[in-house]
Amino acid sequence: MGKRSRLRKKEHQNNSKPGGRDNRDNGWGAGYADIIKENKLFEAYYQELGLVPEGEFDQFMAAMREPLPATIRITGYKSHAKEILHCLKNKYFKEIQEVEIDGQKIEAPQPLSWYPDDLAWHTNMSRKILRKSPLLEKFHQFLVSETESGNISRQEAVSMIPPLLMKIEPHHKILDMCAAPGSKTAQLIEMLHSDMDVPFPEGFVIANDVDNKRCYLLVHQAKRLNSPCIMVVNHDASCIPRLQIDTEDGQKGTLFYDRILCDVPCSGDGTMRKNIDVWKKWTTSNSLHLHGLQIRIAVRGVEQLAVGGRMVYSTCSLNPIEDEAVIATLLEKSEGALELADASVDLPGLKWMPGVTKWKLMTKEGQWYKDWSEVPVNRHTQIRPTMFPPTDTEKLANMKLERCMRILPHHQNTGGFFVAVLVKKAPMPWNRRFPKVYTHTPLEDGERDGGKEPGEDSPKEPEAGDQAKESNVCGPPPNKKMKRHGFKEDPFVFLTEDDPVFPPIESFYDLSPDFPKINVLTRTHEGKKRHLYMVSKELRNVMLNNSERMKVINTGVKVWSRNSDGEEFGCAFRLAQEGIYTLFPYIRSRMITVSVEDIKILLTQENPYLSKLEEDAHQQAKKMGMGSIVLKYRPDNSNPDGPQCPIELCGWRGKTSIRAFVPRNERFHYLRMLGVEVFRDKQGQGPREEEKEVKEEVKEGETENGNKDVSPKQELRGENRGDEHLKGDEREGGGENLTMETRKREHYRMEEIWEEVVLEHVSNSFHGWPSVCGFLLLPCT
Repeated sequence: MGKRSRLRKKEHQNNSKPGGRDNRDNGWGAGYADIIKENKLFEAYYQELGLVPEGEFDQFMAAMREPLPATIRITGYKSHAKEILHCLKNKYFKEIQEVEIDGQKIEAPQPLSWYPDDLAWHTNMSRKILRKSPLLEKFHQFLVSETESGNISRQEAVSMIPPLLMKIEPHHKILDMCAAPGSKTAQLIEMLHSDMDVPFPEGFVIANDVDNKRCYLLVHQAKRLNSPCIMVVNHDASCIPRLQIDTEDGQKGTLFYDRILCDVPCSGDGTMRKNIDVWKKWTTSNSLHLHGLQIRIAVRGVEQLAVGGRMVYSTCSLNPIEDEAVIATLLEKSEGALELADASVDLPGLKWMPGVTKWKLMTKEGQWYKDWSEVPVNRHTQIRPTMFPPTDTEKLANMKLERCMRILPHHQNTGGFFVAVLVKKAPMPWNRRFPKVYTHTPLEDGERDGGKEPGEDSPKEPEAGDQAKESNVCGPPPNKKMKRHGFKEDPFVFLTEDDPVFPPIESFYDLSPDFPKINVLTRTHEGKKRHLYMVSKELRNVMLNNSERMKVINTGVKVWSRNSDGEEFGCAFRLAQEGIYTLFPYIRSRMITVSVEDIKILLTQENPYLSKLEEDAHQQAKKMGMGSIVLKYRPDNSNPDGPQCPIELCGWRGKTSIRAFVPRNERFHYLRMLGVEVFRDKQGQGPREEEKEVKEEVKEGETENGNKDVSPKQELRGENRGDEHLKGDEREGGGENLTMETRKREHYRMEEIWEEVVLEHVSNSFHGWPSVCGFLLLPCT
């Protein structure tokens, strides 16, 4: 036994002892069992502040020590949301009712009473129970698979509140200032796409985060939703640059956002139920250190908010220093330009406490201060006047701080949270007094993003954005002109309308004349274009005018990918499943209408022959040449058991066969919608008897004429098909007498394209799932 093996064995033995990692309680996570959920300073502070109603403090502390319920949200903008909800209610939730695991009764998941349309649910199941229990294994696999497909998000309940209070419309321009990890950003994108018949909403979401690495987590979250209206940027939110756009009259104008989400960094004492280490790390100093940053971020937000727009300020902290004190400072500085909106009726069913107008400040040594006048001089660098309530009682009353909303954990079994909705009535006073003169001078090392400060004069230079616009390039600026951190991104290069890549694509797919070619971009200056992406017209406007001012991490949705063999069929680019819902309204050919049974065959068999399709789809496919295709399903009103939402899948029409190019988790998603359960047994265990039977049934259906001995590869090559007695003009393939070489070429071509799809999509899938042709299919009961 090697040294590493001995160390692993020793570690496993230690972890198996009482108190080791395997004995952690309630599924909190590694090492959390050793953390004592006690903090005397925390209890003394909040008991003195009186934020919790009288007589409820013991309930409040008891709730803080309990595990946080698991919460899921069904993505509401996709047309499949109702189908997912139907599947959850009628299958998975029924299966886990009244289940007991380790003596703990598992309650059936319940909808969040305040979330619209029953699209958010919570349960008392911990992550450990979900992962370890065989009784819940199907449910867990369902959650993981649908999360990867972007149809379900696992998100804390209180985290869902801010986007709901923003009242998003499809035409809104939205800024998410501190967006990572991206669960709220995903909600904003969903709301923007509330009407799925509109492929390009007029609005967009710019999601920002200061941490370069967390930006990529943000990209992963956003990419699951396949939207052309999202852009991820990497800036310090407290000095995020002011952007310029081309206005309708052809002039340059400043971009003001209709909606801003300002979910600032905070001490996080409302997250103690899931972040257990907060118990031992919490002190009042955390709030004092963050207060200034929170004000700077919020001020930068309201500066960029359009008049009439809404900004939602939120924290996962219960501390007034981070909550009401920041809001009061904003209102006082605004001189009437901002007001707190009354959001009490926006979420019926949500229990919350009104904001407070009186609070005190405590140091980590336990010293209390009621007013700035009591603070000794040696504390002035740590404690600031803005941390205290306004002393002017009339001004304090006009602020209406009671319109702020504080969510306490014990009221609805959630985390702790604070949220306030601000409406901008007029420009900020410092913008009125000192109109900011923005130049397009490239930023030098050490300069802050966001242009010159008010009152500074600088000579106007030719606008740098013009040069980028002429070349249709929006790329990261040179290192010498702006301080940059993290990875160097590939450029974003917009194509011109007369780019030579378009004629074959337009001809092959018969694109409609209104297809917005100028919204197509690629990520390379030179060489062949490997992928083509699309963004909305408004995001294109932003990118072309601000290439020197912002660092773009990612944007656009992939719509086409290069296929090296596609040119011989008339087009070198095949359709990408990610962008099919964006592209579909413009495609007028290469479409095959399929039935439920056709989709089952296409998603469960690797390379089915054309004759496997039902007659209608079979005839459509025979008339179509080889190459990329769209497989279109439309609901059948006469079949209420079938999916009641439209489905579009990308595929490939070969010489004798047809294939769906759909990522693995999306395959699972569509199969569930069709009433087929996809389930893998645990590694090291064989399939159960009923699974073996279903697998045999599927196997029998994979070959014609009862030929069970034909392997998938043999079938793909056309060997032992059972049609040797047919004449050449009676075989599939348009009357051609197929030779073995022809079949081999088709096989290798299909394998190459399929390998490309698998590498693109499956590499990001969760570990341990079988290959596409190796999954087990179980009929839904």
